[in-house]
Amino acid sequence: MRFRTLGLVVLTVLTLAACGRQQAVEKPPEAGDTAVARVDGDIVWASDVKREAVAQKIIEKDDPLDIQSSLFRQTLDEVIDRKLLAGEAVKRGLDKEVATQRQLAAGRDRVLADALVDSAVQKAVSENAIQQLYQEQLKLARESDEFRARQIVLPNQADAEAAKKLLQAGGSFEALAMERSTDAATRFNGGDLGYFASDVMPDYSAALGAAKPGAVVGPFQTEAGWVLLKLEDRRKETPLTLEAARPQIVRFLTYAQVRSLLEKLRGGAKIEPLTGAGQDLPGAPQEPASAPPAAPATPPAVPGKK
Repeated sequence: MRFRTLGLVVLTVLTLAACGRQQAVEKPPEAGDTAVARVDGDIVWASDVKREAVAQKIIEKDDPLDIQSSLFRQTLDEVIDRKLLAGEAVKRGLDKEVATQRQLAAGRDRVLADALVDSAVQKAVSENAIQQLYQEQLKLARESDEFRARQIVLPNQADAEAAKKLLQAGGSFEALAMERSTDAATRFNGGDLGYFASDVMPDYSAALGAAKPGAVVGPFQTEAGWVLLKLEDRRKETPLTLEAARPQIVRFLTYAQVRSLLEKLRGGAKIEPLTGAGQDLPGAPQEPASAPPAAPATPPAVPGKK
């Protein structure tokens, strides 16, 4: 047996043992499934092998797994080894032990919980739902501005006011940024920030307001220091395409559906904590009694292209 998979085999053998040594059903468990081995009368299906490969994170759920590949044969051997160990565990009566039965029950709960979540998410994360949320966020994105600006960051207001006077006297913003700005990331390219969306740098966006290209605004205070900005350009935000935004939208819809399902289940269940209030660990951060409740999840923004 391969040493790298021994741990996985031992951890899962008891779960499989609960199923007993029932005669395998000859009918494929999935449409188009293929029988790839028989172990003491029990059929091993191609879907069983792929499920194991996914569980070990060797492949993703939607990836193909060729039954002629070396990866498939290697994973098949691991499934066979596990079945043999499970059968021996049953012969030795390990499936009758209380601790084993509790582990089997916990495993059953996990499988059923995952099945329910998968079913609920599959219905909620439909193409129609993805399109609808994308269109809603697209409308918001089209109402937002993108700015291209340069900055000079100075340690105090007096230095910032002095720099502004030099600019008003005809000084070069780029040269002054290279000479005096304390921001190492932009200093040596003349303070150029590139394009940024209004919601990415809200302090800067608020300062720029309705300024027109060429205008110098500030100084205003930020965490980094006192800032002078020169607006180079402003344009309407260019939103991401649907395909670029899709992963973020899918994550949001999945989270929202699972949260809604759990809230509904908890609301209809009788849950009685039996251990009392939990004790905080020494040195752990304390949440004030006046802390507001957690805010509900908000739909993902559809950011602009940079």
